Formats: sequence, C-alpha cells, structure tokens
Amino acid sequence: MNINVTQAAVDCFTREWGIREGDRLRIFVRYAGGGEDAFAFGITRDVPRDPAIAATAGGISFFMEQQDVWYLEGRSLTIDCEAEEIVLKRTS
Repeated sequence: MNINVTQAAVDCFTREWGIREGDRLRIFVRYAGGGEDAFAFGITRDVPRDPAIAATAGGISFFMEQQDVWYLEGRSLTIDCEAEEIVLKRTS
C-alpha cells in the first residue's frame, strides 16, 4: 500500500488549486451516497496526526490517516490529473 503521485497531478495542484511546495494534503474517505460504491476520496489541507501512508511529490506532502486506509483494501492510491481534474484511483 502506497501513494503514487504523477507529475500531471502536481502541476494541476499548483496551477488549479494554488497548492505550493511545503503544503500537506490529506486524502480521506467520505460518504458519497448510494450506488455501487457509497464512498469516495476527498482532499483537504491538513497536518498529519496518525498517518498510515505518505508520499512527497513536487515538494507537496500527501498522506492518508490510519482511520482511512481501510478503503484502499490493501491496494495503492494513484493521484493523477485528467482534463484539468484531479483523479484518485485505487490501483494494484
């Protein structure tokens, strides 16, 4: 289990979100409603409290807290940018 961040995602965070080197972003699980998968990833600026996994790319720190890694189901998380949108995917 780890976090993979593409250069396209780093560029999107800096250009579209105003994220800068030294910022820390927490990836968390939120309830997204009914359907096939009732949960989704969310992103917020935060300070790590009990990080389970972390990665740094472009000087930006990305992490998931222990309470949220259950959603990965043992897989890794890839953060990418497609058509100017941040995309978070569980990957093998």
